[in-house]
Amino acid sequence: MEQRVLAKWLKIIIIGVGICGIGICFGVLPACGNAILYDYPELTNCFWPWLIFLWVCCVPCYVILGLGWKIANQIGKNQSFSNANAEYLKWISWVMSGDAAFFMVGNILLLLVNMSHPGVMLLSLIVVFVGIAVAVAAAVLSHLVKKAADLQEQSDLTI
Repeated sequence: MEQRVLAKWLKIIIIGVGICGIGICFGVLPACGNAILYDYPELTNCFWPWLIFLWVCCVPCYVILGLGWKIANQIGKNQSFSNANAEYLKWISWVMSGDAAFFMVGNILLLLVNMSHPGVMLLSLIVVFVGIAVAVAAAVLSHLVKKAADLQEQSDLTI
């Protein structure tokens, strides 16, 4: 597949993920919260703290989508293996690690102030694990792209 076509498809996917994320954040999450409140009206005091917490957890995901857009731009310029892409992937790793840590700490705090349930805490461990897995994968890709960029730079200097 040609680099420009690949970059175009990556951008389409990034836009699609962004739109789906907005739908989940502002459509699905409030609807699920309202459905829970309908069945358990005693949880009314938990609705807004949880919703705001989940919205804040979504912000780093859009930062990552922005970095992914920059990577797609680099791929479109036929610079797949560049130091810039390695740096973007490293930033993705850091942002994802921070988001996973924030999600874990937020869940613990909500549990401590009696606005959560231990079962929710256990399920949130899955989300944290996935976040850390994505962060590690981005860090590994960053390292590999950096090595490939260095090799490419060396081969470009060789006659």
